[in-house]
Amino acid sequence: MTTHLLSLFIQIRITDLIDVFLVASLLYTLYYLLRGTAAINIFLGIVSIFLMWKLVSLLQMELLSEILGAFVSVGFIALIIIFQPEIRQFLLALGTPNFIRKHKQKLRFLGIRYLDESVPDFSVLEPVCASLSEKKTGALIILMRQNRLFEYVNTGVKIDALISKNLIENIFFKNSPLHDGAMIIGDNRIIAAGCILPVSQRLDLPGRPGLRHRAALGISEQSDALAIVVSEETGQISIAKGGELMRMESATAMLEMVQREFGITETNNESTTRSTPESK
Repeated sequence: MTTHLLSLFIQIRITDLIDVFLVASLLYTLYYLLRGTAAINIFLGIVSIFLMWKLVSLLQMELLSEILGAFVSVGFIALIIIFQPEIRQFLLALGTPNFIRKHKQKLRFLGIRYLDESVPDFSVLEPVCASLSEKKTGALIILMRQNRLFEYVNTGVKIDALISKNLIENIFFKNSPLHDGAMIIGDNRIIAAGCILPVSQRLDLPGRPGLRHRAALGISEQSDALAIVVSEETGQISIAKGGELMRMESATAMLEMVQREFGITETNNESTTRSTPESK
């Protein structure tokens, strides 16, 4: 008996421990993505059924094991359908790692180049957001990154114009037909306005966030875009990133965070400011 037990321990390999660690990491990642949504209850229910299936199989309860086994086998297809938004967010996180985005300038210094070599200039967003916040004019500005957001650009009115303080303020003017939608900015241009975005279904949001804030969270959950929100009620400026909503102390703090996220160094920012006349 003792020899048999020792043989079981000897059969535990390093790869088995790595396997357990990877599965635990995967489950934690899934829980982190699903927490605060209605999908977490479905996920816990499916995990419970799977554990129950393993238990009845171990106890050799043939009939119940066959029923639960058939449910589990079909359940993987149901998982793809039910958790489609969460799977999309998970794959997007794998495809656009934070390390590459945050250390893009350092990688360029080492000789690693990217297709997009232009340095974005978001300096005009500081006076724009400060003005909109002071007037309590609601606004939703999406800053595009690797994901080109074609499906959302097509829902609005294509503009394709240079970023301008006056143009942005006119679009979000309360009587403008495009003020309720989102503005999408990419490649130093205003691509479209009045765009319709997916709305976040999270249940753990503090207070009662409006539709703009939920749309900002929704687009940040389903893409790598950065969303700037100006509240129509309070004038508060917020940024949505990776499914999280962060309040900014001022328009200056908002611009600093945007520049950090896009890897814009202070030197690059000063050179683009000198080459581009400041909008008044």
